Amino acid sequence: QVQLVESGGGFVQSGGSLQLSCVASGLRFSIDAMRWYRQHPGNERELVAGITSTGTTTYTNSVKGRFTISRDILNDAVYLQMNTLKPEDTAVYFCNADIRYSGQIETYRYWGQGTQVTVSS
Repeated sequence: QVQLVESGGGFVQSGGSLQLSCVASGLRFSIDAMRWYRQHPGNERELVAGITSTGTTTYTNSVKGRFTISRDILNDAVYLQMNTLKPEDTAVYFCNADIRYSGQIETYRYWGQGTQVTVSS
């Protein structure tokens, strides 16, 4: 079993910055893609940013130029640097990862528990 644990959420004023972290732990696994999603109250989760095992990144249009996703392969971690935050960025942020267990071909998608980000105007 793999666990994803997020941290770094909090309260910040508009224009401020936060960095989210997500670390995977468990036995004998490797990670393909990792992603950050967010969920506004009453809405479905939306993809914010993703990064492949080779470092290719994608972003939703509303965060391009403000957010940066990165990962630490050795420590099984993914980060989301969020700059110039806006009130509309307020949401619960979730990380997920496509996990491959040792000796297996298929991958399994795991989710973290979420971390609240609140941006005041």
